[in-house]
Amino acid sequence: MSQIALQYEALERTPISEAPFRHVVVPNFVREEDLQALINLMPEMRSGGSFPPEGLRLHPVVKALTKELQGPRLKKIVAQKFGLDIERAPSMLTLRGRTREKDGRIHRDSEAKLVTILLYLNPESAAWSAQEGCLRLLNGPNDLEDYAVEVKPAHGTLLIFPNGPRTWHGHRQYVGPRYTIQLNYMATNNKARYELRRHRLSALLKRLSFAR
Repeated sequence: MSQIALQYEALERTPISEAPFRHVVVPNFVREEDLQALINLMPEMRSGGSFPPEGLRLHPVVKALTKELQGPRLKKIVAQKFGLDIERAPSMLTLRGRTREKDGRIHRDSEAKLVTILLYLNPESAAWSAQEGCLRLLNGPNDLEDYAVEVKPAHGTLLIFPNGPRTWHGHRQYVGPRYTIQLNYMATNNKARYELRRHRLSALLKRLSFAR
């Protein structure tokens, strides 16, 4: 078990929101009393992009957290809450530590990703209050200001949504540190298998870069 007490009961109690697409937002999935300690243990990531946990030097607490998130308890809750058959779905987990100018553009996640789960591990910030880097769930693909929900990437907040043709999202430009753990339950088609192979290759290359 992770040394961080995740608030599964809060997730179970939180109802699904339907607009602009099915999702659930759970503030303090990581409790505030645990959050700062966890932030201090997160690996330094000087570049943007996604890092597989195998490609980083993780503190044991962070490593345990990534393993727990990929475990059966969270998957079972997600399956029951959204009525999904994902018992055999492979999982793919990545970490982000910095956001770049080009990040946050309006997009939908790959069809190979059945479900997207985002866990935000950041303190309160003036940037979030100015709506920079806050994830917006959009009503359509054309306007970042046409949003139904905005999620601050702070306070150990958990966001979950099954992917689909209307799951457009993005955020206003923000450059700087912004810790996110992203977990996806994957399909088993050729595209998903390709993404998983690419994920494993990325982990290997990043691990080798640390060994130099």
